[in-house]
Amino acid sequence: MLKKVKKVLKDRVDSVHVSSRLVDSPACVVSGENELSPQLRRVLEASGQALPESRPILEINVGHPLLERLSAETDDGRFDALAHIVLDHALLAEGSQLEDPAAYVHRMNSLLLELDSTASAG
Repeated sequence: MLKKVKKVLKDRVDSVHVSSRLVDSPACVVSGENELSPQLRRVLEASGQALPESRPILEINVGHPLLERLSAETDDGRFDALAHIVLDHALLAEGSQLEDPAAYVHRMNSLLLELDSTASAG
């Protein structure tokens, strides 16, 4: 699953690791060893500083039900959408702005509509 998530998110994350620290959360983003923290990046950007591009490391909690659901997903399109949503939620929880909020809303709406149609059919 790590390789598949990394492949899907290759343009958005530096790497994907299994977290040893997460208990309740499905995922978190962390800075690389030689990277600025997200908070410091925001302060420097707000002051007009130009910063080099940086991609976070995504740490996932493989024991979390959302990641178990992701691991079991057989539909490639749905797997891709769920992987992006896991990253988006980790970024939002960390306090970052999403680069493409419209894409996030589209992914969430599509999944919610799928849930609605599944519930209606049942």
